[in-house]
Amino acid sequence: MAFARDDAGLQADLGALASQIHPVFMLPPVAASAFGAVIAGRVAVVPLLLHAAATFFAVYTAHVKDGYVDFHSRGEDDDHPMTAAGCRRALVGAGIGFAAASVGLWIAVGPFAAALALPMWLLGFLHAPQFDTNPVTTTLGYPLGIATAIVGGCYAQTGAVAGEALAFGVVFAVTLAGVKVIDDSTDYDYDRSIDKRTVAVALGRRRARRLAYALLYAGFTLVVVFTVDGLFPTAAPLAAVAFGGVAAVTTRADAELATKLLIRGAYVFLAVLVASVWFRPLAGVSLPDIGILGPYTYLATEVAFGALAVALLYRAGALRRAARTILVLYPLAFVWDWYTLTVGVFAIQLRTGVDLAGIPVEEHLFMIVVPALVVGIHETLSEL
Repeated sequence: MAFARDDAGLQADLGALASQIHPVFMLPPVAASAFGAVIAGRVAVVPLLLHAAATFFAVYTAHVKDGYVDFHSRGEDDDHPMTAAGCRRALVGAGIGFAAASVGLWIAVGPFAAALALPMWLLGFLHAPQFDTNPVTTTLGYPLGIATAIVGGCYAQTGAVAGEALAFGVVFAVTLAGVKVIDDSTDYDYDRSIDKRTVAVALGRRRARRLAYALLYAGFTLVVVFTVDGLFPTAAPLAAVAFGGVAAVTTRADAELATKLLIRGAYVFLAVLVASVWFRPLAGVSLPDIGILGPYTYLATEVAFGALAVALLYRAGALRRAARTILVLYPLAFVWDWYTLTVGVFAIQLRTGVDLAGIPVEEHLFMIVVPALVVGIHETLSEL
């Protein structure tokens, strides 16, 4: 009945079993389960513990199965603390633990609560060798597990699928997929040598890195969209700002360092979102009203975004290219703007009232600032 490969005895076996609890990857899914309860707005202890236990056993299954396949079947890993038979017994034990937690959820909440937990175990058990060689499933397995933990944790409290929980699940699935793409690229050379089709192998490291940051950016954008829509609390975008700052720093880092920083950034992301939902610190606080600037309101926004455009263009060394693009675009933009204003497509209220060549002076600046900002962002992205 030994579990440990390198030693014998109860202490060695317990150590081997404990070695498959990786806090870096185990804590987020369990925390996501608890976050689901926070989203629900209530904490019933028994359903919370049952769903957290089901999440734990699902992730533990993934860790044991991954080590078993990589060391005992594929020979990829140099070492593993558990025997092959020990791995199989541990998988049976984790399966029993998951089944017990699921039955508890069925009794305490209902059959759908248990059904929502099942995908987590399937993702864990099938991670290796079924899912971890396909670029889509190897990338989405862990993020989808986190998303399922959030939705299931909320359902365990309320007995209903909440739109807010689904939205948070989507956000985490998208952002963590970006982190996973970069994480997988750390093993690019080895994965390529054994024909393991991660995103980095399928697309190449540079294109995979671009896709990863596109996914992160999409996740941050979704946070803002859901907040504007009223689904997320007002403070939620602070989480996107915090994680976005970390992501910006990693653009110049190698894959290994970027992964370490992004994992820690994901912890901050989750923590700020939990705080925003639990405490709702900005509830009732209205948006800043820059309308107090009166007729200079529109002009002030153009100065702000124009400054950002100039900074981006200067950093990318693209001031001349931007100026050429603006000069070519300007006549077309002028005619378009003049026509739409003339026929009443839109009206500008908070402006100075100064016109130049038949249109407001702010619109002339708009036709400079917008393409400058577009070129500045394009040139900045081209460096990644």
